Amino acid sequence: MLTTLVAFLGACTLIAASPGPSTVLIVKQSLRSRRAGFMTVLGNETGIFVWGLAAAFGLTALVAASQVAYDIMRVVGAGVLLVFGAQTLWNARKKKADADEEDAPVKARSSWAAYRSGLLLNLANPKAAVFAMSFLPQFVPSGAPQLPFMIGLAALWAVYEVGYYGLYVWFVGRMKAVLSRAAERRRLEQVSGGVLVLLGVRLAVEG
Repeated sequence: MLTTLVAFLGACTLIAASPGPSTVLIVKQSLRSRRAGFMTVLGNETGIFVWGLAAAFGLTALVAASQVAYDIMRVVGAGVLLVFGAQTLWNARKKKADADEEDAPVKARSSWAAYRSGLLLNLANPKAAVFAMSFLPQFVPSGAPQLPFMIGLAALWAVYEVGYYGLYVWFVGRMKAVLSRAAERRRLEQVSGGVLVLLGVRLAVEG
């Protein structure tokens, strides 16, 4: 059991360390405030747990087996990424056009809005569904009851990533003196917005 958990947490670390849309969104929201960043993390990990539950009950197998279902989720996910990216680029453009914004504080973002953005981005990703289905069963010991064990692993996965991504939020907060300057904030928003748009385009054109 201990060996299984160590291997599982090691795999979770590799997954979290792989850059993706969730990482970009968490860093972007953390530029606004630590609260926004952490609520985005909680939203993302809620999505992870939901996909874990779906995998435990065999629901994600439907996505993997049905090309139509997968394509629908892929198009929706691409749309979500494109919208988030476009909004980020538009906000950066507005700030650049407004000279008074240069020394203004970062506008607060409601906790619910930050949570919702993290949740929506994760749930709209069909790869997360298929990955959960293929990832979790590998760590169920032979002879163990699969359903409760997979639910437990899904919960552990989500909780572990809360701590992992919490380090991102903390690091961005520590860099606040540099990142809070309007010019630097615009550049980072432009980069993060561009990355989200590119990820959305890539997801849209993938077969």
